[in-house]
Order: sequence, then C-alpha cells, then structure tokens
Amino acid sequence: MNLREDARKIWDAAVAAADSEQAVQTALRVDGEELVLAGHRYSPDGDRRLIVVGAGKAGAGMAAGVERAVGDSVWRDRLQGWVNVPDDCLRPLQKIHLHPARPAGINEPTERAMRGTQEIVSLVSSCRPQDVCLVLISGGGSALLCSPVPGIPLADKLQMTRALSRAGATIQELNHVRTHLSLVKGGGLARACTANALAALVISDVLGDPPETIASGPVTGRNPDPQAAIRILQRYLPPEQIPPTIMQVLAGKHPRQPVAEVSYTIVAANQMSLAAAERTARRLGYATQVQTESLQGDAAAAGRTFFRSLQQQPASCDRPWCLLAGGETTVDLSDAGQSAGKGGRNQEFVLAAAAAAPSGNSWSGKLLLSGGTDGEDGPTDAAGAFFDETLLRAVAASEIPADDYLRRHDAWNFFAGIGGLLRTGPTHTNVMDIAVGLSVPGNASADAGG
Repeated sequence: MNLREDARKIWDAAVAAADSEQAVQTALRVDGEELVLAGHRYSPDGDRRLIVVGAGKAGAGMAAGVERAVGDSVWRDRLQGWVNVPDDCLRPLQKIHLHPARPAGINEPTERAMRGTQEIVSLVSSCRPQDVCLVLISGGGSALLCSPVPGIPLADKLQMTRALSRAGATIQELNHVRTHLSLVKGGGLARACTANALAALVISDVLGDPPETIASGPVTGRNPDPQAAIRILQRYLPPEQIPPTIMQVLAGKHPRQPVAEVSYTIVAANQMSLAAAERTARRLGYATQVQTESLQGDAAAAGRTFFRSLQQQPASCDRPWCLLAGGETTVDLSDAGQSAGKGGRNQEFVLAAAAAAPSGNSWSGKLLLSGGTDGEDGPTDAAGAFFDETLLRAVAASEIPADDYLRRHDAWNFFAGIGGLLRTGPTHTNVMDIAVGLSVPGNASADAGG
C-alpha cells in the first residue's frame, strides 16, 4: 500500500463530494419550461427573470452550475447575475459576471469587495416582484460580501477582524461580530431584495450549518442582541485593540427586523464529504472510524489528540486502518507576538502531531494529512500538510527542531523545508477541513511513498 497516494485519494474524494457545480444542480433544474428551484416551480410567465447573486470561495463553480442547469432553455436569456469571488477563482461564464474581490490566499475584505457588493445590492434591489432571485452562498462570503455600516471605515473593521482571529476567536464568533457591523450581513441582503421569490443555495463551511453564521447570514433574519458582539470583543481583546468606531456603533445598535421567508437549501457540507472519504477508504481496503464530525478548538491540541487516537488502533483490527475527522480548528497567535511565522490551522494540526511524536517507532506505518477543502490554509499557498515516517527521517537528517517551529506558529516553513505541504490550488468549494490518518499494522506491507 502507498500511504501517501491512498491518503490523497481519500482526501480528494472528500473534496469531490462537495463539488460546487454538481452541488447546485442537485437543487436547480429546468423541467420543460419550468424552473425547478429547491422544489419550487416557476413558469416563464411574461418577462420573469432569474437574478443570481452571491459570494464565496465556491462562487465560480456554483455560478457555472446555474448556467449548466439552465442550459439552452427559455431561462437562458432571462438569466443575469453577479458573484464576488477570490482573484484565482475566475473562469469564463456567459451570463453571470464573476467579480475578482480579493487576492488569493488573503481572506479579508477589500475595496474591490465593497464595490462588488454595491453591484450585488443594486441588482437585488432592482428586481421586479415577479422575478426569481437566487443567492449563492459559500465559505469566505463574509470577506467577499462587504458593506460596513456608516461610521466604520474598512480599515477599522480589518483591524478588529485580524485581532480577533489572532486571539483565537472561532468563525462563529467572528461572523457574529461582523454581522452587526454590516449592511448586508444578518439578513441585510434579503431586506434589499425586491423580488417576491428569494432562494439561497448554500455550501456550508461552519459546524452544524447554522444559516446565520455561514457567510454571516446575508439572507437570514436571526440577529441576536448586539450586546453579544460587544461581549465577544471584550472577551478576546483589551480595550486598546478595539477601534472606538466599532464600540460606538455596537453600543447604539438594536436588533434588526426579521426578513421575509427565504427558501434556504444546504447543497454541500462537511458531513457529506466525510462520508465520501470513508467510502473511498473502505474501497481501498481500510477499516474506518470517524473520530469526530465537529473538529474544533486549538489546532495544535486537536492535532496531538488526533494522532494519539491514530496510534490506538483497536487490537481487534489487524488490517490497514483509516481515522477521519472533519471540522475547523483555530490558531491562537497571541503567544507569538511579533515573531509569529507563516502557516495555517491544518499545517499547525499536523506539525503539532509531528512535534509530539518525534520517534521513528511512533510513525512506523502511519501517515497524517490534514487540509482545507477550499485549497487555502491560512495566508499561504498550501491547503494543508502531511507527515509520515519518510518525512520524520528528513527532519532527523536536517536536525530541524519541530518544537521551535510550532512555538513560532511557523508550520509552512517547516513543511516547505521537508516537502510536506499539501498543495492543490483553488478547489472551488469550501466545507471546512478534512483530516486523514492512516495506520498499517507491522505485519502488513506499507510504502510511505517517499
């Protein structure tokens, strides 16, 4: 068995299960002349249009899925749209405009994202009552769909988001705060829509798939007390790190009014990808176990725990074994100060396991791989990393101190030096992270692939 090849096949299967173009077509098709969207049927009466907007790392694939579903039907000439995507996700489409809203690998709002969001708001607010408005939502949408409330400069919002992220705030907490500082999040986009029919197709990048958290809920009406956002800021940040403009806006806010009813459909999520990974592992001859479907918390701690579980292969299992986990961890950079290195949560997850088990016996017949299904892991060019016995020998030969790299949160440079980075490029989807651990008993034949 070639562990590297098998791990990559298993991980790739998880990503393929969340293919954004295919996912959209599970909920959108044309039957005769009727548009069938999430179970609702719309006839092409009069001059009814299909208006498509959206934002996210999967936006290009989702938009392509819409165009393919519509095909050459009567709806083709009634279709128009605008979707904000990362710069490296552009592709030629016929009817839906893809707007490059941020640089690759930098998941932060930009002036270009704000301009694109203005176009999206203008489009949904120009809908006629008879039109059908479809919103395509996926992970990364919080940064790509950006319209700060009056009184908050983009620079202040960026400062706050960076500080919260460095302090280890979860994606749910980040999005909760951002919701209260935006004109489009927390149902703001839905409130701007003037079509009677509003639907959302969603690829979830959040545990539990809560509509109000995915991309900060642009079409959902749940909007808890803004005081909760203040408590999150105060929990993680000292007063001097919170821009005064943000505290002033939050202190004067009130809960928003609910939005009108929206047809909301999850078309891809981490659990679906985990199931596909497990099926592939079994096909390759592995016994399987899902350690958790809610991987979260500190990346380093989670990586050490996952590897300990991989080492504890059930005694009754005398054949190759695959351990899986899905979710999304965080990296707390507050302990690194200005010396923080380069990396991402998946790279730190794997590095922590490597640092905790530095002996050859620990890695004999074992491999650990973890990657972001979007192809991005932190502000780097990698989706994640992998580690095995072959790389352990490279570490020993080079006398690379894994502990030092972990202490500096410098996983990218560690793995770049030994050839352990998982590079995929943009995958055009985003269902959080998938970790794959493989273990082959001592009496079985295994090739690490090095």
